[in-house]
Amino acid sequence: MESISLEFGLKINRAKTKMMIVDRINNNTPEVTQIANCDVVQSYIYLGAQISNNGGCIDEIKRRMAMSRSAMDKLQRIWRNRNITKATKIRLVKALIFPIFFYASETWTLRETEKKRIDALEMWCWRRILGVTWNMFRTNESILDELSIKQRLSSAVQVRILSFFGHVSRRNDESIERLVVQGKVEGTRARGRSPMRWTDQVKATIEAPLHECARKATVREEWRSIVKRATTPR
Repeated sequence: MESISLEFGLKINRAKTKMMIVDRINNNTPEVTQIANCDVVQSYIYLGAQISNNGGCIDEIKRRMAMSRSAMDKLQRIWRNRNITKATKIRLVKALIFPIFFYASETWTLRETEKKRIDALEMWCWRRILGVTWNMFRTNESILDELSIKQRLSSAVQVRILSFFGHVSRRNDESIERLVVQGKVEGTRARGRSPMRWTDQVKATIEAPLHECARKATVREEWRSIVKRATTPR
């Protein structure tokens, strides 16, 4: 890559370039610290999102949660101000805090553990704006009812994931995104249980095979109604 880049007058900045080894055992080969005078790392930030060598999104979710909590703490004067109505505080949380957490959430693979963590973050935010401490013995349901919250934060992430799947499915056959999402890799898997894939959560939420989900997603209006039904609490 370096030799070809030099032909176009481009030079690699080794101070800003990092290498990451991705392997099956996810140990990132710790004895290797440099490759071609570039540092070898286990994770790095690319376009605002954290990329880990294990291919998962757990570290990025935890990072986004920490950033959201930090943003909430910086606005304590607003949450404690009794002259600001609850409705205004809710709008501020949805406009200033949740977008920080939502960044690149369309690419996440959510398990039940991550969903519980996300909902815990949401409840922490709602309790903070109400000034409800944990020793007040208020249930989550009572907090949600008081604020008239209809959609949980984890469900909002699922909506974004399914909407992105629909967007990719409506691309033409030459789309790289569609090839990555719906394409198949030749060969056999290694022994053991396979990790949860991004498309697995789409199939589980819609309760249909991937090809059926892709077919339904081609009609935008139909897909929107399907996503709404699938993510609405029953």
